[in-house]
Amino acid sequence: MDLSNLKPAKGSVKRSKRVGRGQGSGKGGTSTRGHKGAKSRSGYSKKIGFEGGQMPLQRRVPKYGFKNINRKEYKAINLITLQTLAEKNNLEKIDFEILRKAGLIAKNDLVKVLGKGTLERKLEVHAHAFSKSAVEAIEARKGTVVKL
Repeated sequence: MDLSNLKPAKGSVKRSKRVGRGQGSGKGGTSTRGHKGAKSRSGYSKKIGFEGGQMPLQRRVPKYGFKNINRKEYKAINLITLQTLAEKNNLEKIDFEILRKAGLIAKNDLVKVLGKGTLERKLEVHAHAFSKSAVEAIEARKGTVVKL
């Protein structure tokens, strides 16, 4: 066996349908498009979403809700995360640069500290927003909260 006698598997290759090549072929005349109408013409393409005259889905289903352009999206960081970060790097101050280097936030993220978990050390925490429980937990350990 070599490249000169390779053949595809039997039945795997079909001949293409040659339409519009005379009546004798069985596919002449209308070229398998039926008689008359827009679908038989060249250049026909139905509108996107057209459902045969039935009211299309995008017009049947009503619009819903709205997007508030003034919404502020905060990246939530829990106290337990701050605690592990402070222990691992032996920190007393946690600001955006430290959180960014740890991979917890992106460059332009707004940060909100939430109160899940406990603190065992005094920390100075910088963030855009804090939950009440987070402020209480930080101040209970004589830490400071810096809101930006």
